[in-house]
Amino acid sequence: MFADSVDSDIAPSGTLLGLLQRGRGDGTLYALAAPRAEALAALSHCLRCDPRRDWQIEHRSLYYARLHRDLDAGLGAIEEHLFDPADLVDTAEERTGLALSVLGHLASYGDRGALLLLRRYAERGANWRWALDELAVRDDDAGLRALGPAVLARFPETPEGDAELAEAVRDAYEPRPWRLWSEDPDRPGQAERIGRAREAGSFDRWRRQMRPTGPRPGWSVREVLHWAQDDGPFPSGPPPRDPLRREAAAARCLAAVAGPDDRPELLAAARSGPAAARAVALRHLAERGDPAALDLIEAAATEPADPVEDPHAAVARSALAAFSRMRGAAALERARRWARREDALGSAAAELLACHGGPEDADAVLAALRRTVRTAGPDAAALRPLVDGTGRLAVHCAAPVLRHVYRETASSQLRGLTARALAATDPSFAAGFAVECLWDCEESTRELAARHAATGDSRVVERLRRLAADPAEEEGVQSAVRGRLGPGGSAVSISVGGSA
Repeated sequence: MFADSVDSDIAPSGTLLGLLQRGRGDGTLYALAAPRAEALAALSHCLRCDPRRDWQIEHRSLYYARLHRDLDAGLGAIEEHLFDPADLVDTAEERTGLALSVLGHLASYGDRGALLLLRRYAERGANWRWALDELAVRDDDAGLRALGPAVLARFPETPEGDAELAEAVRDAYEPRPWRLWSEDPDRPGQAERIGRAREAGSFDRWRRQMRPTGPRPGWSVREVLHWAQDDGPFPSGPPPRDPLRREAAAARCLAAVAGPDDRPELLAAARSGPAAARAVALRHLAERGDPAALDLIEAAATEPADPVEDPHAAVARSALAAFSRMRGAAALERARRWARREDALGSAAAELLACHGGPEDADAVLAALRRTVRTAGPDAAALRPLVDGTGRLAVHCAAPVLRHVYRETASSQLRGLTARALAATDPSFAAGFAVECLWDCEESTRELAARHAATGDSRVVERLRRLAADPAEEEGVQSAVRGRLGPGGSAVSISVGGSA
């Protein structure tokens, strides 16, 4: 009935590896019940090959650290991964970041070996900045001070090395280690060098501020549109080619300089101007609810594209994004008309109805949800607003397709949105998926489960108590747990169909 995930790196959702890769609560439960060797192999695979679609917003480290601790997995596999010869050539954060974060959580649970391994990697590893950030919030002052000479030795005392050091000090996510090193009385040369690096970083920031390259006061609409179209290099070097890289900034400038007399010029640019100028004008007109904006957006989004060189494709995407930001009765009425389409414009219209429509739009949102899952699979980016919309509009007959998305998606963020929608549409959620969600990798999903999971399942009360006592658990989850536990530690009685 539905399209399957096409990501060959993610195992099927019915396997132990597939569950752990997705960060599902059932992954932990099945791993603890599976043969230990099989569970350790699956966990090790996840740490070596980060399964997240977007490692910057999806969480797995606490989830894997808890399982690592429960399995008493040891640190050998993580150490082998961190110090693999590949670390000398593959210096991307994605290769080791997940394993380092897991070590950070293990250290916070009191694992001395994890702390020592983080220190050793900070001294020798390619992704030392990540390791240092983990240590900055968990190690003591003496341990951090001892790392100073090894870290500074990474920067040769040459003009190039000093420039790299200044950049590292300026961009440090956690400043505590650098402060300790600069205040170390036993190493005055180290303190002096970090002081010079801080001065260089401050001077570089001041110099960039004194040489702005953007619009100037007094620019006209024509000059702003010309600047948006300019494809010259950035001051720091050429970026990847993107005809609309200045769209947002130029639209903000137009908001400051454009007046009623400039409307004809903006309409002309939005209708037939060069790619960047057209996108900026469309965005400006849409943000102000101009009466002509909707027709211009429709024309831009449905215009045939040049198969050889296609700047229009970027304009079409920008037009759809501008439409998605529109509000008001006119935009909703047009969305209801466009939602019947099966192209990008129809998808954008359905997303707008999902986010801002009323009960009368439930059928259109459900139809778009089913169509998107059927044609693009359970990981399509367009599913997020549609899933959210089915929950907001309480589309109860969407529950079967939502359950499919919950099981199959590789995105823990999308799964969390789906769980929230199921809580609003599926009467069986509290006794079903909500129980599993207590072990989910995402904080927001665990919080939702803590509010909804029915206590008819014997595992629920015990899990709530463990979350309440876990020092690594997030405050939002623990607050929800406290609301479910009575003064004596017993869960408040909850019906199967709802929350306390």
